[in-house]
Amino acid sequence: MAVIKLGSRKSQLAIAQTEIVIKALKEQFPDLECEIVTTTTLADNNQEKALYAFGGKPVWTAELEELLADGRVDMIVHSLKDVPTSLPEQFVIGGILNRADPRDALLVRPGLPYKSLDELPDHSVVGTSSIRRSSQLKRKYPNLEFKVVRGNINTRMSKLDDPEQGYTCIILAAAGLLRLDFGYRITQYLDAPELLYAVGQGAIGVEVKKGDAATQAFLDKIIDLPVALTCTAERSLMRKLEGGCSVPLGVHSSVAADGKLSIEARVVSVDGTEAASASVTDTVKSYEDAEAFGEKLAAAIIEEGAAKILEKIAYDKIKQ
Repeated sequence: MAVIKLGSRKSQLAIAQTEIVIKALKEQFPDLECEIVTTTTLADNNQEKALYAFGGKPVWTAELEELLADGRVDMIVHSLKDVPTSLPEQFVIGGILNRADPRDALLVRPGLPYKSLDELPDHSVVGTSSIRRSSQLKRKYPNLEFKVVRGNINTRMSKLDDPEQGYTCIILAAAGLLRLDFGYRITQYLDAPELLYAVGQGAIGVEVKKGDAATQAFLDKIIDLPVALTCTAERSLMRKLEGGCSVPLGVHSSVAADGKLSIEARVVSVDGTEAASASVTDTVKSYEDAEAFGEKLAAAIIEEGAAKILEKIAYDKIKQ
């Protein structure tokens, strides 16, 4: 009887996502034995520092990759949006599946009457650890204040619910809330054109050792190909843009009835005063097509001024 060991962070959401992968595997391979092996990561151990301040380090993945490297696990399960677009040479993303709602969600503190960002009074405090979210929202809502909030979903909601913490609302990925049955806490779904979501947001990515044909054979049966191609294109776009810095890049992707993929991309300066946008629509039938799609979109948004914005962000990081 085959046994697969899956590496995961210890958070409730990480375990829930790993169980989604196990369920998909067992549907295809009923006799497969699955075991979850957990560890904590750099980002788990540092709950005060804003994520963008880590300077592009693999804050969610490095410790898990140690388990994969020495054979303690066969695969590791990630929120795809947390996975760097350039992996260590010995690893690959072996499968992408189960993309839940990729949008961001607004949660207003219980007892407050506001039902949307538009209703928030001046100087309301919005909690988010994402430079992508704050930079985009500053363009439309310069009257709001943004404050870092870290921790797992339960921790962040607890901070929101405590009036002494001072948050009027927080913004979280809708997918995580829905997977943990916290959808009832969502006050408003945030979508384009107001807020484009993160590359890979809502999708589950499974990382394996390069050349591990046996493990890859299991994953090949559970990959969601349309999701995988879409997210591969998004990640190709980000890879071309990053250059080692944390990129405030938002995307909005859709697949039409004729199968053509469309992605809108937006890069915004940290203070929200400058933005560059571009979109591409094309047929994507293979991973090679998806990689080329992302590179084409990267070239288009660079042409619209993204390079200047990203150079300024990288320069500011060097000075910190």
